[in-house]
Order: sequence, then structure tokens, then C-alpha cells
Amino acid sequence: MNKRIVIIGAGLSGLVTAHLLKKQGFSSVKILEANARIGGRIYTKKIGFSPIELGATWLWKYNTQLLKLCKEFGIELFEQKMDGEALFEAMSMNPVQRFQLPPNQEISYRIVGGTAQLINKISSSLSSETIQLNEKVELIEHKGSENCIIIRTTKNTYQADIVISTIPPKLLLHSIRFIPELDNELKEIAKKTHTWMRDSIKFSVVFKTPFWRKQGSSGVAFSNVGPFTELYDHSSANDKGYALMGFINNSLNSLNTEQRKQKVLEQLTKFFNDFSSEFISYEEKVWKEEVLLTVKDNQFIVPHQNNGHPIFQKNYYQGKLFISGSETSTEYGGYMEGAVRSAFNTVNKIKNI
Repeated sequence: MNKRIVIIGAGLSGLVTAHLLKKQGFSSVKILEANARIGGRIYTKKIGFSPIELGATWLWKYNTQLLKLCKEFGIELFEQKMDGEALFEAMSMNPVQRFQLPPNQEISYRIVGGTAQLINKISSSLSSETIQLNEKVELIEHKGSENCIIIRTTKNTYQADIVISTIPPKLLLHSIRFIPELDNELKEIAKKTHTWMRDSIKFSVVFKTPFWRKQGSSGVAFSNVGPFTELYDHSSANDKGYALMGFINNSLNSLNTEQRKQKVLEQLTKFFNDFSSEFISYEEKVWKEEVLLTVKDNQFIVPHQNNGHPIFQKNYYQGKLFISGSETSTEYGGYMEGAVRSAFNTVNKIKNI
């Protein structure tokens, strides 16, 4: 319990890992976060009464570990609004089609106040010195003779008995130098491991009223044409903030924000007619532009490729280095549930060392 543990990354997995270690009685736990904020791929932006999710958004009843965590921290959930007709655009020259959503669909849930509520409550359970922001790790060195790990960041040098990485495996092997070098097999698998959210462009348009409901629409829409491919009602739990949220075709990442905004507004006009009097703001997040999340290359990786790979279940440097995080989870890899499960699995391994 006196082991010095350093966690790389203050996203959901890193924060849950620190929380679990503290509960187990580990007294020396530190999180090093390269960014100026916590949360990783959970990113909630508050616009008026509307908590806008530009990162991870939904959870489901089979996300058992995530639901337990929400219950532990008193996080309330509410159902994704799906009442009314859905819209579909098959071809640009064809009119938008209306159809009824199938009954008895799997219910999607959102977090009251935004997904960042979960991040904020977990972080508040940790001591103020646990999380160090703007500390990008550049080097991890295993000192076998001293039986410890040296971690060098852009600002400081730390010494630890155990290091847990919760950042995407591809980013880990690309951005951090290891002494001695890690196994070639691990490096090759990590390079070909899909990073959750990397290819996503999420957007939301905030409105004064939920005008689409008056048209009998659920706010759900799909398009084969784009720019957006999916759309959902993104109003707040208390129904005081109104928005539509969706995903933009990632081929449009070369455009700037204003260009994407105009294309989205034009498409929404086609779906819902003139809404200019209701418009408040347009928000978006191009995750591929996050230099602290993605590796800029032209390599195509199939979604969820190598997520949960057996090589990530091993430990390295004689039980001193663990590779964790959502992409490493053998169940629900690449989702919030996977992030939480990877934290539980890693803490269990450390307990049994």
C-alpha cells in the first residue's frame, strides 16, 4: 500500500483508477495529465441551459460498471428523447423521408447536467495534489538496478514503483520514449490499435425552442449525403435548454469551422425548413485535431481494431508498467464502459502483485 503509483492521463479511466486505488488504501497516487483540463474524451460545453456533449455521450443498461459508478457518486440519468418521427435523406436530389422509429429499441441514457458531471465528481473525491495538469510525459525509464521507474515530463521528473498508462496505446508508443525499449510485438500492435473518438467530428446546434417537436419530429435524422450523418435531440434533462447534436462525415475535417457550420445549417434547413429565428449557436469538436489524443498519419485503422488485444493484458518492466485505458478493455473497448472496466482490471492486477 506504500507503493508510489503514477497514472498517465486524467480521462475517465485514469480518474477511476486513482479513485479505486485510494479506496484500496494506496496512499501515494499521482495523475500526470498533458492537457490543461481533465476528462480526456469526455467534453461537455455549457451553452445557456444546454450542456452540450462534444465527446462521450450515452450509456446503456448493460454498462454495469459505469452504472455502479454513477450510483456511487449520485449521478442521475435520463432517457434519450426518441418520441416522434425520424427523418432520412437517401440522395441529395430526393426529398427527405419521414418514418417511425421501431418500437422497443434499446434505451440510451444521458447524464443529467452533462457527462462532465461524472468527471468532476470523481476528481473531487481525490486530493488536490493528486492531479498534475500540463505535465506531458516524454520519457519512461525502468531502472532495474534501483527497482523503480523514472518518469520525465516537460516540467518535472518523478520516481514511481508502478506506472499505469491510460492514454490510447497508439499515442503512448508514438509520444513517449521508453528505456529500455518495449517489446516489438507490443509496439506493432499498438501502432495498429484504433483510438476511440479519433475519427469523430461532433457538432451541436443550440436553439431557443425545440421547434422540431412541433413538426412531429423526434429530432432523430440520418443522411447518406451529409454533411451530418446522424442527428439526435440533445435538449437538457430539465427541458430548459434545447439543441440538436450529431456527427459530421469525417471527410470534412479539411474544412474550417465556418465552412462546416454553413453546410450543417443548410442541411438542417432541408430537414426542418427555416429555423433562423430559433438559432442561438453552433458548436463542434474535431477530435482528429487534438494533438494530445491522436497521431497525425494517413494510416487507416478499422474502428475498434485491436481493442482489448491480449498483449495489453500483460504487464511490463517486471510488473511495474501497465497499459490500461478504454482501448485495452476486453469488454466494451473504445467506450466509457471499457474505460471503467480497464480501471477495475488494472487495480485488481496491482492488488495481486
